[in-house]
Amino acid sequence: MEATVAGKALIFSMLMGLASFIVIHVNGEHSPVGRFSGDHYHDQIRKMQALRSSFVRHDSVSLAPPSISPSPSYAQQPPAATSPRVYHVTSYGADPTGREDSTEALLRAISDAVQGPSAGSLIEGIQNLGGAQINLEGGNYLISRPLRLPASGVGNLKIHGGTLRASDDFPTDGYLIDLSASSTSNMEEKRERSKDSQQLSSSSPYSYEYITLRDLMLDSNYRGGGAAVINSLRTSIDNCYITHFTTNGILVRGGHETYIRNSFLGQHITAGGDHGERNFSGTAISLMGNDNAVTDVVIFSAAIGIMVSGQANILSGVHCYNKATGFGGTGIYLKLPGLTQTRIVNSYLDYTGIVAEDPVQLHISNTFFLGDAYIVLKSINGVAHAVNIVDNMFCGFDKGVEIVQLDQTNGPFKDIEQVVVDRNNVRGMNIKSTVARGSVNGKGNSWVVDFNHVLLFPNLIRNVQYSLSATGSQFPNHALRNISDNRVEIQTDLDVPASVYVTADQGMLT
Repeated sequence: MEATVAGKALIFSMLMGLASFIVIHVNGEHSPVGRFSGDHYHDQIRKMQALRSSFVRHDSVSLAPPSISPSPSYAQQPPAATSPRVYHVTSYGADPTGREDSTEALLRAISDAVQGPSAGSLIEGIQNLGGAQINLEGGNYLISRPLRLPASGVGNLKIHGGTLRASDDFPTDGYLIDLSASSTSNMEEKRERSKDSQQLSSSSPYSYEYITLRDLMLDSNYRGGGAAVINSLRTSIDNCYITHFTTNGILVRGGHETYIRNSFLGQHITAGGDHGERNFSGTAISLMGNDNAVTDVVIFSAAIGIMVSGQANILSGVHCYNKATGFGGTGIYLKLPGLTQTRIVNSYLDYTGIVAEDPVQLHISNTFFLGDAYIVLKSINGVAHAVNIVDNMFCGFDKGVEIVQLDQTNGPFKDIEQVVVDRNNVRGMNIKSTVARGSVNGKGNSWVVDFNHVLLFPNLIRNVQYSLSATGSQFPNHALRNISDNRVEIQTDLDVPASVYVTADQGMLT
């Protein structure tokens, strides 16, 4: 390797010496070679500059001098065929100190990456950029407008390794990284796109595929949001820290399969107990699409931690300690009435709870609710189907807060099927369930067990199982007489001393 580097250095020195020799003799007044014509001189200079520039490339990945091929045609080989496609933004003039605006430099790097050679296609209509990388080189870059790809219809691209910070004049409705086709309302930006970019328009129903945002800090400077993923397929947001947003930390709209992993989001940088918590605003993650996943993510400040308004999303390992429920905040808000299809598992709702509108196919399990955090089922059209709230832990302050509550402001729940709230362990809060067990002892011919303090839905019992154990020599006939108002009444034809054990279920089908 040392010999190779030395060899390249020698060749480079010889070429520079040759350039100097040519210039000296052109300018020498008594040169035996004579004078070159002006055109010939400029032509020679252009050739030498082109040769020199071939040794310095924007998309070189190596910091050490690359090894040189023994082939004499090295300098004439196509650059894209010989170098990894890693675009170092400082090579484009980006300021890694964050003092100067780096927007134009970053956009040039992105444009070169997107317009580089492709290696076939991904889904139909999406060109495969082969894993091209925008390397932020650990810098801190100030930007004054959103970073957008210059055209749709590309994929297999990564932006990674640094900090992006919004300037004081960044648009308040913008996102630092905006994975969306150019806005039709922004005609000026649309006019500025190059003809080459326009030729990359996509025939795919998706704008982009397999775009990766990794190892980034996005500081929105209280002006707009962090990242927008619009109509994209198989996008990864991994190990990112997104802060100081006023709209959304991450917005996912349309598209399919955006995976958000191992990341931290908060409007204000705090670790809990913030004196300004009542004023937290914005939404950390908004999922307005289908089949997305949020895994091992911490949301430490925002009015709403995660807003879900698409189908078939999964949230796992999420820790929400954003604005507390007592201050009007919500950890996870499921806003797709009648078609929820969301799974929340192995998560931690810390002083902030979950709200689900007209839940249909909702599963919440193995999740810890701390600080009187609870779940609200909110009636929009009075529908609750196929809901499982099981095997969770709730911990509170003995203030009588119920672990699952109904918001029937818009009308009562009247279409209820397959709702199971059961097997939750509770400390310092009031348990609510769709399955209740109770017993009563005494002497007489009527035994009543009141389940209103436990059963979730008012005046709804669909199935009762009971056993009556009478003492003495008499063997009474007995029957279930009434289940109205969540009260189960058992009667016998004789007055007898007895113990009655009852299980009532609200969740079974009629």
